Amino acid sequence: MKVGFIGTGSMGSLLIDAFLSSGALEPCDVLASNRSLNKLLELEKRHPGISICGSNKETALGSDIVFLCVKPLEFKTLTDEIGSCLRSEQIVVSITSPVQLHHLESALPSKIAKIIPSITHCVKSGTSLCIFGSRLNKEDRLVLLQLLSFIGVPLEIQEAHTRIASDFSSCGPAFLSYFIERWIEAAVEATGIEETLISRLAGEMLLGTGKLLTEGEFTPQELQDRVAVRGGITAEALNHLRTSLEGVFERLITTTHDKYDEDVIKLDELFGHDTVNQDPKER
Repeated sequence: MKVGFIGTGSMGSLLIDAFLSSGALEPCDVLASNRSLNKLLELEKRHPGISICGSNKETALGSDIVFLCVKPLEFKTLTDEIGSCLRSEQIVVSITSPVQLHHLESALPSKIAKIIPSITHCVKSGTSLCIFGSRLNKEDRLVLLQLLSFIGVPLEIQEAHTRIASDFSSCGPAFLSYFIERWIEAAVEATGIEETLISRLAGEMLLGTGKLLTEGEFTPQELQDRVAVRGGITAEALNHLRTSLEGVFERLITTTHDKYDEDVIKLDELFGHDTVNQDPKER
């Protein structure tokens, strides 16, 4: 099975690295194209044996599965470029959340899926969000799920939930790392503890907390109840957080959704789709 990647920027190269290091693919299975020749040469240096293609059309022609790893507003230009090269039996995968299945199904003859990956795949962890188009059959879905299972946990969701699910699986590492970064800075300033030590403690704590929530059958509230003894230090600090963070998470969701809706509207215009009467929850 040949797997092509059009776009080898941050996430495209991450996926290639993860699939190859996990054993999901061999270098001879991978085709890649990118506007920057230097990025392709760096990729080839890391993974001798992959096929560096001279154009996006070449990648599209030679692949059974094609991952489209470009920015949202570049999709229309890309689909115009490769549409005539694609076949009905091929699977085309978008990794960009605002690009809708109907955008690609209206522009391409292939089977369409949307997969939202995460930086956590670098360590073979995290969740891949999977949204499958109407042309995919059961076998196609199994092929994609099996491939993704090498680098994390694939989870099928409704397209209407793409944005909120991505807030956790894809954006979440950045949000949590910001919280941890500020907490570490405050700890170092207040106590003089070594930053490397406290950073290690924070990382191990996050890893263990994740396992408690996924393997230990704890809900977030149950975990708080177990750690925060009434009248104790943790309970006092939690009360401070509850007061200080009032409304923060609601505004966070509003911010990500507003940007997502803005991008969807722009894509609808590019692909010639009408969104005037469309419910935002259906985007």
